[in-house]
Amino acid sequence: MHTVVVGTSGVTASDVLAVARGGARVDLSAEAVAALAASREIVDALAAKPEPVYGVSTGFGALATRHISPELRTQLQRNIVRSHAAGMGPRVEREVVRALMFLRLKTVCSGHTGVRPEVARTMADVLNAGITPVVHEYGSLGCSGDLAPLSHCALALMGEGEAEGPDGVVRPAGELLAEHGIRPVVLREKEGLALLNGTDGMLGMLVMALADLDILYKSADVTAALSLEALLGTDRVLAPELHAIRPHPGQAASAANMLAVLKGSGLTGHHQDDAPRVQDAYSVRCAPQVAGAGRDTLAHARLVAERELASAVDNPVVLPDGRVESNGNFHGAPVAYVLDFLAIAVADLASIAERRTDRLLDKNRSHGLPPFLADDAGVDSGLMIAQYTQAALVSELKRLAVPASADSIPSSAMQEDHVSMGWSAARKLRTAVDNLTRVVAVELYTATRAVELREGLTPAPATRAAVEALRAAGAAGPGPDRHLAPDLAAADAFVRDGRLVAAVETVTGPLN
Repeated sequence: MHTVVVGTSGVTASDVLAVARGGARVDLSAEAVAALAASREIVDALAAKPEPVYGVSTGFGALATRHISPELRTQLQRNIVRSHAAGMGPRVEREVVRALMFLRLKTVCSGHTGVRPEVARTMADVLNAGITPVVHEYGSLGCSGDLAPLSHCALALMGEGEAEGPDGVVRPAGELLAEHGIRPVVLREKEGLALLNGTDGMLGMLVMALADLDILYKSADVTAALSLEALLGTDRVLAPELHAIRPHPGQAASAANMLAVLKGSGLTGHHQDDAPRVQDAYSVRCAPQVAGAGRDTLAHARLVAERELASAVDNPVVLPDGRVESNGNFHGAPVAYVLDFLAIAVADLASIAERRTDRLLDKNRSHGLPPFLADDAGVDSGLMIAQYTQAALVSELKRLAVPASADSIPSSAMQEDHVSMGWSAARKLRTAVDNLTRVVAVELYTATRAVELREGLTPAPATRAAVEALRAAGAAGPGPDRHLAPDLAAADAFVRDGRLVAAVETVTGPLN
């Protein structure tokens, strides 16, 4: 099995995906172990001094003014984990929790947290054993980091709370640790705080959303090309020289993808035939501009994610010169903003896809296609209600595009008086990505049926490959009305797991 080695300088997005989704094992580098030991020596030295140091010998948040005596410090660290594990609501997905734990381990291994090496090793052991703490939907304000979600993970390290075993059964965490030979940790000065104070949940969800959207944006270029072809539109608007004079990289990439998919089509260029059109509708003609803007948004979000993956997010932090300094790096604003930005781009990509679907189904705008692509219109309703479903999804996506990060609600007796709401931004983005997949699937299902109904005209080799692969995946072609939900589910799965892009790339080569 693939092993990800965590050092002192952060991790990559591919590392996160390997651990969160691929079940990769985790190990600590010798450099990380040395850094952990060195920073722990600094914390131990400060703990022995009479002067109070935040997080080491004081309370937390609004209670930071109290100096804690040495005999109460283990209890203090245990108590912060127990009290902060206050989440409510449904369980968070396994991949999110694994990303959350792995990214907290990444910061711990930076040597800036003061955590002992044995605590970091236990974190890796829990991941490697396939033990997933139960984390709940609600509890994080995205500042000071994802406190409640991370606390539920830390609780499991202590052998308390509940966790899911590798068999998928939820049991007491202590039982699962014992079965795998993992000794629960007894937290010392600063360690409880260090396990809670990060943007790890929102960052993990950002990394996974970026991976999913990379596939979805390619898929959307394919379905836009299929719709253009089915509407007998012109591919002249995709010419590279037109996009070179407005040099947004994402726009050029989307146009190039659509042009590659349409190469060799016998359906494009008929816009001057029986019902002449000077121009195609915006939803067709401006597809690269809208998808391209979204791609550029992805690029910006990826840059933010890369910076955060290289960061050590904790408060206070241990510096190489021996200082332990308070800071505000746990604030989730940088991640929260791009999570919200992506939700806006997702909503707009879905919106333009739905407009193309509606055009394909309207006999007054589809340039010769039967109403709703029905076999016997009136007796058959065709894909009428598939568009309703798509429209409902788009409407929901518009609501999900309302930014969470524009809100803030004070907490901790006004000590934490401005928060990022980044966890909430990440949770709604996951829903948005899920729904965008369904929207793209409906356009795919509609456009492929429309292409097949253009009798006597030959589709492009790449779009023909997409049609054939979709039919082989269980989404049937034109014909009398049938139970439509299974076909749409098959199209959804076909988009979701990347088979649409893979089918097209057998003809085009790698898309941008």
